[in-house]
Amino acid sequence: MRIRHLPDYLVNQIAAGEVIERPAAAIKELVENAIDAKATHIEIDIRNGGKSQIIIRDDGIGMSDEELNAALDRHATSKLPDDDLVNINHLGFRGEALPSIGSISRLKIKSKASDQDNAWEISVHGGMKQDIIPSAQTQGTTIEVKDLFYATPARLKFLKTDRAEYGAIKDTITRIAMAFPAIEFKLSHDGQTKLHLPREQGNLLDQRRERLSSILGKEFGENSFPVNAEREGITISGYASLPTLSRGTTQHQYLFVNGRPVKDRLILGCVRAAYMDVLHHGRHPLVALFIDIPPEQVDVNVHPAKSEVRFRDANLVRGLIITALKHALLQDGQTTSSSLSSQVISKMQPQQYNNSLPMNRGSSPVVPRSYISNNYAPSNHNLAEKSQEFYQPLEPAELQNFQPTARAEEQHSTEKNQYPLGAARAQIHENYIIAQSAQGLVIVDQHAAHERLVYERFKTQMDDGKIESQGLLVPKIIDMDDTRSNLLVEHKDMLENLGLEIEIFGSGSIAVQSIPAIMSGKVNIKELINDIIDEISEHDTAQKLEKSIHEILSTMACHGSVRSGRRMNADEMNALLRQMEETPNAAHCNHGRPTYIKLDLKDIEKLFGRR
Repeated sequence: MRIRHLPDYLVNQIAAGEVIERPAAAIKELVENAIDAKATHIEIDIRNGGKSQIIIRDDGIGMSDEELNAALDRHATSKLPDDDLVNINHLGFRGEALPSIGSISRLKIKSKASDQDNAWEISVHGGMKQDIIPSAQTQGTTIEVKDLFYATPARLKFLKTDRAEYGAIKDTITRIAMAFPAIEFKLSHDGQTKLHLPREQGNLLDQRRERLSSILGKEFGENSFPVNAEREGITISGYASLPTLSRGTTQHQYLFVNGRPVKDRLILGCVRAAYMDVLHHGRHPLVALFIDIPPEQVDVNVHPAKSEVRFRDANLVRGLIITALKHALLQDGQTTSSSLSSQVISKMQPQQYNNSLPMNRGSSPVVPRSYISNNYAPSNHNLAEKSQEFYQPLEPAELQNFQPTARAEEQHSTEKNQYPLGAARAQIHENYIIAQSAQGLVIVDQHAAHERLVYERFKTQMDDGKIESQGLLVPKIIDMDDTRSNLLVEHKDMLENLGLEIEIFGSGSIAVQSIPAIMSGKVNIKELINDIIDEISEHDTAQKLEKSIHEILSTMACHGSVRSGRRMNADEMNALLRQMEETPNAAHCNHGRPTYIKLDLKDIEKLFGRR
């Protein structure tokens, strides 16, 4: 068969197959064109998930009649003035979107240039361009796409339901809107407004926070911290959530390179590495990172839909992202998610008593009228009289029977109330410390808190070269399968750096000669060794194991920390609180759980009707 040139309409349809695989892709290209045209207001109106109709209106600079006619030709663009594919400063630049869309749909474009008095209109049906005619149009451009893929019916079979296609479109718009908070976006589906994001005011940092809060929710806005870093002309900015605000998937992690929404596994790995000390496997933070990089250092033309990029120096970008996130985490490591406190308060609702219960409790004073609500008003006097005996005040001798079993010594000094985590007042259920601060109450999980303290001490010792060890008077002999013992011995040197010294002791047994000094006297050595073997088994090579050494440190910290069920006196509890205030990332344990929850006094007073 001889080589021949394909007709233009078929070339455009092939290009459309690469760039426009679904309605969301078409809308992405058209909205990016509107942004390149300096639009400040963009409306998207779709029908049937974008299959039957897409209308996009913008107030950009518009096009003249000559530009409008040329815009529908392949590879005609205004965005490469110097024919330089390295220095790309626009979202679109290849001139493929409009002719590709026009080849598979019924396309109509109306536009009025800012420097002209007349508006113009042009139509394309299945790749056949019509003549330009005058039109009625305010400044900007209106693009109408009907019957997408009608010229390529086979592709219609691959489209999903209207709801699924609408979901993809909304996700596309929200991603673009995150990157351009100074632009107003409005999305309508089947005549109903589904998304309206007004222009944000203030500086860029404030604009991004407000826009991200509008899209990701108020909870993200209240429980995220800013990320900022710069190195060698590359700037990283954005927001990331506290470890206590996480999700089960990575779908709420967004990356933008020079304003372009992209998906990159490199970045996902960077986020995972930055949060590895404060978040458990299977949980993922909410992140929106904006990378501003010189155009010559990034290739945005490696994917037909421009959804992926390639960095010239990927290691530099990776290191900068991890450093920026870790530094920001350290600065906000003493903060837990405010939503945790809100959840606790929402659970602590006043008991709804029967209306028949009396407000006059025996011989005690009558409850002030300001405390009486409809739920508490007496109505049945007979029942009230019979219930009087249950409201008689207790005698002093009887009160002695109700003293708390685990109570901290009273702290008369007001100075401790000025500490961020306050002064310890009690321990309940042998695991939770109740502290009083100037602002309210603090509830501390003693095991999770001490686990973080031990882990940070391990990390500090590792930075110094080796974790301090303490020899055992009598080596601990542990029997196990020879495969597991051999696996442990293979990493003997690394374990010594962790403060664990082991030796082969016969077939299938090992002798533990020393353990980390910080764990002395409070660790089940057999359980610790078995857990470490499990950690090693999850990694294929020693190199990967070295990269995941924090997992073993985390396991050791868990075994070496104060266990749930241990009673602590007031001095021990206050010492723990003071250490937490001085330790990085003390608000979260190694697995991402909160170590404490704060309850504001004003919220507690609301529960009792005092506010």
